[in-house]
Amino acid sequence: MTQANSIAAPAYSALKRDRVLLAHGGGGQLTDELLADHVFPHISNRILDDLLDASDLGRQSGRLAFTIDSFVVQPWQFPGGDVGRLAIAGTVNDLAVTGAKPLAIALGVILAEGFPLANLDTVMNSVAATAKEANVRIATGDTKVVGHGHADGIYLITAGVGTIPTKRRLNPNRVRPGDKLILNGPIGEHGLAVMLAREMPDVRSVVTSDVAPLNSLTEALLAAGGNNVTFMRDPTRGGLSGLCADLAQRANLRVVLEESQILVHPAARHAADMLGLDPLDIANEGKVFVAVKPRAAEKVLRAMKSHPLGKDAAIVGHVEAASEGFCELHTQIGGRRIVQKPYGEQLPRIC
Repeated sequence: MTQANSIAAPAYSALKRDRVLLAHGGGGQLTDELLADHVFPHISNRILDDLLDASDLGRQSGRLAFTIDSFVVQPWQFPGGDVGRLAIAGTVNDLAVTGAKPLAIALGVILAEGFPLANLDTVMNSVAATAKEANVRIATGDTKVVGHGHADGIYLITAGVGTIPTKRRLNPNRVRPGDKLILNGPIGEHGLAVMLAREMPDVRSVVTSDVAPLNSLTEALLAAGGNNVTFMRDPTRGGLSGLCADLAQRANLRVVLEESQILVHPAARHAADMLGLDPLDIANEGKVFVAVKPRAAEKVLRAMKSHPLGKDAAIVGHVEAASEGFCELHTQIGGRRIVQKPYGEQLPRIC
């Protein structure tokens, strides 16, 4: 028995240094080592370091905003980002487009047995860097390990909390005929970057994900537009077409898009054509779509253009009085077509 233990121990010790073991999720010493060596060093802060079952965020003013999301993107790393950056930026953006100031994020990590610890460090570095970029804290979290083959490397689950100023209200029911529609930059790049990395890993492309936290941009445009900003949303799954079709239906108005004003970079358009996809349908992770009253549209546009994430912002459409509740695209060749939500997912596990 002693001899067997002495043989097994070095192999076990070597394995635990570079791969996730099922025992890392058992709540014992290996769990402590995993957290101490590969999680906490990246995201340590005053609130998290208390290691309580729930975090005290202190007294806040305004209305509370709360969101939850999960991130199962495959591959976990892609040109322009990885699951860590995607999780923090996605959660921050879900809060920001409601007009909230993000305060804190709870982070759940699900690891598959055998996942390289060096890859976990890469993800946690991205989590930390993106949280710093967004000026938001990781306040609490949880880590679990599942057996080999029961998951695909790493999944992240996030819950975010923020505060909305008392008088700020962004909702489809505030959109009115005449409102201008503004988009902060080119579309389609996140979905295409992930799709190419997954389906054509040997193909070299300059297309990279646009994933980024948008809260500093949304605060800048809201400071410029105030209550003249009526609605915001980020066009993630379903793309711009899904967002606009949904807005038209919920507001019971006609949303009109001008194709000539919607920027698609040549490399992204080429990739979409090669894959037989419409850029309007493709997911984005660093774009915000804004409805604003016409009297403030130019002021909001200038504020967006002065921000690094909005330098390519443009007025891409407007809202018309109509009871049909549909979205119409004015094409570059002078035609018109109805824009509908994609029937299903073009690419599962895009986020």
